[in-house]
Amino acid sequence: MTALSLPLGFRKPLDPRLVLLIAVLLPGFGHVVSGQARRGFTMQMFMVSLGFVSWHLTTPHHSLAGRLAGGLFVYALSVLEAYRIARIRWETAHRPAP
Repeated sequence: MTALSLPLGFRKPLDPRLVLLIAVLLPGFGHVVSGQARRGFTMQMFMVSLGFVSWHLTTPHHSLAGRLAGGLFVYALSVLEAYRIARIRWETAHRPAP
């Protein structure tokens, strides 16, 4: 399939490693570049809200990572999921035609 024969509204997926890098540097944006903007925004909101909750449930004696554990957990899941989605899209787009 050439760029001219792609269906309208379809774009070639980005390399999964690039999506992984984007997801690590900009939380939630890896989903956006994979075509799932709503999912990326949802992940961002969960990162902020769970980070806020875990911040207020811990004492100042805990480490920064401990205080933000809820948000960091969702961040880690978000990065892995963005890579998984990008990898599936990449493999689907580069599968030889039957």
